[in-house]
Amino acid sequence: MNLVAIFHSFKFTHFDDSKVEKTKDPKKLSTGQKIKTIIFGVSNPRSENSTVPSSDFETIKLKSNKEIECWSIKKENAKGTVILFHGFGGNKSSMLDKSDIILGLGYNTFLVDFMGSGGSEGNQTTIGFLEAEQVKTCYDYLTDKGEQNIYLFGTSMGSVATMKAISDYHIEPKGIIIECPFGSMYKIVCARFKTMNAPTFPMAGLLVFWGGLQNGFWAFGHNPTVYAKKINCPTLLLSGAKDEKVSREEINQIFKNLGGQKKLKIYQEAGHENYLKKYKNEWTKDIHEFLTTPQ
Repeated sequence: MNLVAIFHSFKFTHFDDSKVEKTKDPKKLSTGQKIKTIIFGVSNPRSENSTVPSSDFETIKLKSNKEIECWSIKKENAKGTVILFHGFGGNKSSMLDKSDIILGLGYNTFLVDFMGSGGSEGNQTTIGFLEAEQVKTCYDYLTDKGEQNIYLFGTSMGSVATMKAISDYHIEPKGIIIECPFGSMYKIVCARFKTMNAPTFPMAGLLVFWGGLQNGFWAFGHNPTVYAKKINCPTLLLSGAKDEKVSREEINQIFKNLGGQKKLKIYQEAGHENYLKKYKNEWTKDIHEFLTTPQ
């Protein structure tokens, strides 16, 4: 079981450059494919940016714990800047639809490839742990440029990295928008087993243990529910009622632990997905209200 866990955890936290086909959603796998995945792990091809912004932009390379690539898109007389952080297996081009809406609301956007994705260095991911330093690097870069109204936007893993950056590095954005953050590393791994109708014990715990060991951190301590206790800036927390990866209990506990001005919005027909697919107009309204509410 340990050997299987070591193999699984490595494949889950390291993307493949060999153009392998990404493992399908568990619901779409046959019984044989599920058994193969349970034994040999998921296939995670390295995510590459599939498109570029339609408006003028600047590509910026920043040195963090890894070199990361970012796109800066500016508007005249901008009200501030929103930094966007993608989820697991994503990249900055996957955030362009949200960036376009935020630009339309009068804000600059700054889109980021975490390490192991797009134009950034490496093939490793730590599901938000080491990525938190990259969040701080982007925040510090814009602060040094004189930007005062900085908002952080993260989806899934990006929201977790955002929360950890505030908890660990005490950065002070004007506000944050976080979509479907998981409650803990252990819980998100358990959720993946449950979607495949596989028992969580003991493999989920072994995966978390070996995954952390392979990547140099204690993964059982990667706990956004705890990070939330140190967040005091205005926060908009978004979640889908049909999310099978993040439970409502996790979302409620994170919301409870958040300090300062906060709002929770649940999209009733959404799962762990891009909310623009089903709720574009409502999502736009929610973001607009948050950005324009006096902080």
